[in-house]
Amino acid sequence: MNAFDVVVLGAGAAGMMCAAVAGQRGRRVLLLDHAGEPGRKILISGGGRCNFTNLGTVPERFLSGNPHFAHSALSRYSPADFLALVERHGIAWHEKTLGQLFCDGSARQIVAMLVAECEAAGVVMRLGASVSEVSRGERFRVELSGETIEAASLVLATGGLSIPKIGATGLAYDLARQFGLPLTEIRPGLVPLTFGGDDLALMRPLSGVALPVVAACGGARFAEAMLFTHRGLSGPAVLQASSYWRAGEAIVVDMLPGQSAEAVLLDRKHLRPRAELRSILGEMVPQRLAAALAEGAQATMANLPDRVLAGLGQRLNRFELLPEGTEGYAKAEVTLGGIDTRALSQKTMEARAVPGLFVVGEAVDVTGWLGGYNFQWAWASGWCAGMAA
Repeated sequence: MNAFDVVVLGAGAAGMMCAAVAGQRGRRVLLLDHAGEPGRKILISGGGRCNFTNLGTVPERFLSGNPHFAHSALSRYSPADFLALVERHGIAWHEKTLGQLFCDGSARQIVAMLVAECEAAGVVMRLGASVSEVSRGERFRVELSGETIEAASLVLATGGLSIPKIGATGLAYDLARQFGLPLTEIRPGLVPLTFGGDDLALMRPLSGVALPVVAACGGARFAEAMLFTHRGLSGPAVLQASSYWRAGEAIVVDMLPGQSAEAVLLDRKHLRPRAELRSILGEMVPQRLAAALAEGAQATMANLPDRVLAGLGQRLNRFELLPEGTEGYAKAEVTLGGIDTRALSQKTMEARAVPGLFVVGEAVDVTGWLGGYNFQWAWASGWCAGMAA
């Protein structure tokens, strides 16, 4: 039987951070993952360049049953702290829009950095290791194929259900139930929305068309790009809104943000009465979208009643849509909900009723906005657990 101080299940962002920090404190740490390589979600993030944090990280940009829970971890391990680690490893980075930080090179640099931190801290990392059973007596027991591991502390860092093709499972939720930790509702987040009927008939021919919009849902508004797909809508603005969307609710899209489309159309009618509607719309939105919106209205601006132009303008500024659903965990960037924060210490991430059991990262009911927020939660929650385990 092998004995460790800390066993971390999951060699992703939160798990590697936790293992490295615990190892730096002199703990004997075992890091386990059923995948053949660490950090698989890191590798595919940010188009392969890893949007590793966001300078605008504040608790208000996270969804949770307890919005205040994330405050402690995010304040104790900040974006500046992770950036200092990145720079210490000589990784070049740049800031994109909205405070998003990316590697200049490859996401593999972030994984290599975390692996190096684990190695320097003496962490034992085992990949391709399938856990068959976990139990708890005086210590935690983790059963692998033909081997039993014992540890004083166990950290659940196996993530959520999003992107199963890279190995996502519900192990953290299963173990949480086993140890009596409550779960909140679990559903896909940061996910494309799907449509049917007339809405889909409009969207499908526009697949590939993108434009800047403001997408609003559930009291939240996001000013970013929207992308039409063959199944509905995607793009950063829609992915953001999807985390606030509930079945049966509408989302509202402003396709000409910052302008009154009605005023623009009526002005163009006065200034360019001989122009066709499609031409005028093509100066306001992408050509294929303009053609779709102008379909059936081939007249010149002068021949279109003001009420028709007013109605079209209002549609451009307030395009109300009723999604049928989402593209599910296969396309979701994160899993909303998870292990109820009321069961955890916000300072250490330890389960209040199960001493020595910690939960970090995506498995917890803390979900950030798109743009590096979820990685910062992984680093911060992993660091907190690593300091305590």
